[in-house]
Amino acid sequence: MKQILQNIRNGLTEIVEVPIPSISENSILVRSSLSLVSAGTEKMLVDFGKSNYLSKALKQPERIQTVLDKVKTDGLQPAINSIMNKLDQPLPMGYSNVGIVIETGKNVTHIKVGDRVLSNGYHAEIVKVPKNMCVKIPVGVSDEEAVFGVIGSVALQSVRLSNPTLGEYAVVFGLGLVGLITVQILKANGCNVLGIDYDSKNLKLAEKMGIETVNLSNNEDIISRANYFSNLKGVDIVIISATSKSNKIIEQAAKISRKRGRIILSGVVGLNFSRQYFYEKELTFQVSCSYGPGRYDYEYETLGFDYPYSFVRWTAQRNFEAVLSLLSKKLLKVKPLISHTYKIKEANQAYKKLLSPEKTLGIIIKYPSKETTVLNKKIFLLNNNHRDTSKTVKKLAFIGAGNYVGNVLASAFAKQPIILKTISSQSGLSCLHIAKKYSFEQITTDVESIFLDKDIDAVVIATQHNTHADYIVKALKAQKHVFVEKPLCISYEELKNIKKVYYSNVDSRNIKPIMMVGFNRRFSPLVLKAKDYIDTKKEPKSIIITVNAGSIPSKHWTQNTSISGGRIIGEGCHFIDLSRFLIGSSIINHSIISMKSDTNDTVSIALTFEDGSIASINYFSNGSKSVIKERLEIYVSNSVVQIENFKSLKIYSNSLTKKKNLWVQDKGQNACASAFIRSMNKNLISPIPINEIFEVADVTLNLAQKLREK
Repeated sequence: MKQILQNIRNGLTEIVEVPIPSISENSILVRSSLSLVSAGTEKMLVDFGKSNYLSKALKQPERIQTVLDKVKTDGLQPAINSIMNKLDQPLPMGYSNVGIVIETGKNVTHIKVGDRVLSNGYHAEIVKVPKNMCVKIPVGVSDEEAVFGVIGSVALQSVRLSNPTLGEYAVVFGLGLVGLITVQILKANGCNVLGIDYDSKNLKLAEKMGIETVNLSNNEDIISRANYFSNLKGVDIVIISATSKSNKIIEQAAKISRKRGRIILSGVVGLNFSRQYFYEKELTFQVSCSYGPGRYDYEYETLGFDYPYSFVRWTAQRNFEAVLSLLSKKLLKVKPLISHTYKIKEANQAYKKLLSPEKTLGIIIKYPSKETTVLNKKIFLLNNNHRDTSKTVKKLAFIGAGNYVGNVLASAFAKQPIILKTISSQSGLSCLHIAKKYSFEQITTDVESIFLDKDIDAVVIATQHNTHADYIVKALKAQKHVFVEKPLCISYEELKNIKKVYYSNVDSRNIKPIMMVGFNRRFSPLVLKAKDYIDTKKEPKSIIITVNAGSIPSKHWTQNTSISGGRIIGEGCHFIDLSRFLIGSSIINHSIISMKSDTNDTVSIALTFEDGSIASINYFSNGSKSVIKERLEIYVSNSVVQIENFKSLKIYSNSLTKKKNLWVQDKGQNACASAFIRSMNKNLISPIPINEIFEVADVTLNLAQKLREK
């Protein structure tokens, strides 16, 4: 299917072919009829993409300190790589879509196949949308009207925050798409409305809607007009839907407001304003967030949890419904806002029009009918050439196409003597960029096809943690080698099942497939040097690992124990494995203490080993990002070994000090991938002994259980 992407590094708009998305339990698949280009938001993204690197940085000053911190802790090159990787990721465009439902996921009850719906789907022939971001379109509302529903909700949310009452005076700065819908909603609420803009065409549209206007291109005095408009009392409501770098608009909004007036920002303007007017008038200022409560909330959008109706009357989804209701009652007119209509294959012309001097409002993208849209194509072949296509070369598939895969893991495996055959993700889009960058043969949204493909020798699993166990079992049963990005699993039941399948599964030559967890730190060159040194000391060791992990919001998926297992299972396992590797002896006892918090991710773990060694892992989420993330210390036989952030190694032994510094941080990802491929190609056992993999999983699960019981 076709989808529109934006390259934010160079500003180019692309129409690409990707597989149709796969369904998930709280989602809906929609065959698009129309989608609406947001003239404000999408033009801003294209302009950002076309700007130079300095301009990009200046437009995001809050990110500069993050980059400087990364340079300080990890070095210049990793920071540059991180920036380039971020800019390279294609951005799906669009967020207002109308179409017909072709499939629904588990837990979707309010919508069925065949329904005509409005959603916040992208510009694509088939879109996958959260169930809470999708509503049925009432009879009597055309597709051309309904496609304005999501952008209309942006306007509606700003009006709701202004709390209008009958007869109040309201001013709207900026009469673009959002502004022209905003003035109509205010009017429907019984307000007297004044619209302000430079564009004469938009002003005339507003006037036809019964709105008074101020034409800034004629140098009209806003203050005088607003005073006259409000009978010299000052306006009750100001909604700013304009886009401007200037601070002038917010200052004018304050000047024309009455005492205790309300100012709502739904656009993007300069906010360096004088305190005087806000102080003297006790003005209320609020920023409106997109289409309402639920937007950007992981539990609402992804997990499908709704806010209670009696406590949150107007969510994003209910705002969609309200806009459609206004359209059905003819209280909102949007057809005059349509400037141009283009077919999906003509999308580049649409964006050229968006950037042209000619002013545009609503640009509609039109999609092919059902008969001409391929609905079952979940595998898409790419024209990538490989270094070696002989049958003796092993082929690898990736399940998952997140940031870590795109920035680190795929790069590590691409350096190995193998063929990257398939990469899969639920959306299809996320794996397209990675596939092109690292020359995969094909992309797919059908994960099961990977297990059925006899041409694939090994599978790399890099999905959300609660899926790992199921994919591991399927891969082992299909006689495929497995590399799973940590953790192995998130429950004892999953661990038990993996063990059962692993120990009972052999191929025709009585050889078990390799199963390896991506514990890359044990492959770091500095860690290997440290182990070579301490292995010469035939006595117990003491290890201290300090991890400045940084905070993650409680609603992030990594904090959801049913999805990730929590941070101790998801990340702590790395350091338990590192301790186990360095000591080279079984863990016989373990305990955990935690700092009281909502997330329970600031902890100290104590490990005791069979040979008498001990390890202390301090995994802290309450530190500064400007300090290095990881420090390792080993105490043994009057010696101390220190590794800082996998860039520097120091060995202190009496008066002798040995040092080794790397130009670039090396956590062992490349060596880890190399070890896995080498073992697979040469029919060797796993580079990480299977008993250690299961031991670390068991200890980690037990520590997480102890943490939950406290």
